[in-house]
Amino acid sequence: MAVSWIGWRKAPDVTVDVLIVGAGLSGIMAARTLLERGRTVHVIDRGRSVGGRLATRRIGENGLADHGAQFFTVRTSTLQRYVDRWRALDMVYVWGTGWSDGSVKRTVSDGHPRYAVRGGMNKLAKHLAEGIDISVNRLVASVRKRADGWALEDSEGNDYESRGLILTPPMPETLELLTTSGVHLSDEDFAELRRIRFGPCLCGIHAVNGDAELPEPGAMQDFQSEVYWVADNQAKGISETTIITSHANAKFSRQNWDASEADIIRALESAVQPYLKPGAQIVLTQLKKWRYSVPLTTHPHPSLLARDLPPLVFAGDAFGGRGRVEGAFASGLAAGEAMDAALTSAS
Repeated sequence: MAVSWIGWRKAPDVTVDVLIVGAGLSGIMAARTLLERGRTVHVIDRGRSVGGRLATRRIGENGLADHGAQFFTVRTSTLQRYVDRWRALDMVYVWGTGWSDGSVKRTVSDGHPRYAVRGGMNKLAKHLAEGIDISVNRLVASVRKRADGWALEDSEGNDYESRGLILTPPMPETLELLTTSGVHLSDEDFAELRRIRFGPCLCGIHAVNGDAELPEPGAMQDFQSEVYWVADNQAKGISETTIITSHANAKFSRQNWDASEADIIRALESAVQPYLKPGAQIVLTQLKKWRYSVPLTTHPHPSLLARDLPPLVFAGDAFGGRGRVEGAFASGLAAGEAMDAALTSAS
């Protein structure tokens, strides 16, 4: 890497108006909002790809499984306008209007369509991320407050500078990063953010030789069960082969987080087995651990602008009280708008 010097300080590798940590849905929507307002933006994410929990995994040659968010609903006109465009592109479709609890062979509707994405949920994240400057496989190692903004360093030793900073990782990770970096929030902000709580999720991705038999349209949701979600990605329409996704609830996941992988897989497979047709067998199970999967205690507002610091905005699916995919979407929009206003005010 070429190094230039200004005085005794190495010039940053990236200088923009706004740095965004996290390329999940909130980070992507914040970036799009700022770009539309003429701001320069750079997004940093530790994952191998964009999307966060909009996650899809390939299994074998023709198998696909959504193993994070399974679908999304629409309860606001803002998201509906986006969904109308996505449907016109044949990118998203209605998977169903509700799920059976496994006791009956019919679904229970609450009137809200459940949307899925052709090719898996991650396809939507990649579509929304087009045209955004994003660095993946980069873990933010430190954050430093400057007189006129922020400076970040990543795990590869790259330096970034900006006037504004948006943080979208799960709040426990965000607060740990700021604390270890020596960035002090106001007592009010720290108290608000500490109240946010997440539940974990142990997820199984099961390749099946044979067919599954889940209630229409191919999923079971029973919040009274330890493994509360079982879904057939083939019936969903994203996989050519039978790939089942299972999700354990927060209590079971927390209690078994440190159990052996073999024991966790055995429990998940036991929950899937009743939904396989005679003769069908699970031939492979992959385990995915989501440490911060479900927002249990959320922040009442869609984003939070920090007090007494250069422009710093917090956002994510734990903001706005929704805790759904739509919550992450709305939080990203709000964060982008809040940051744009803060930069304008600081000019």
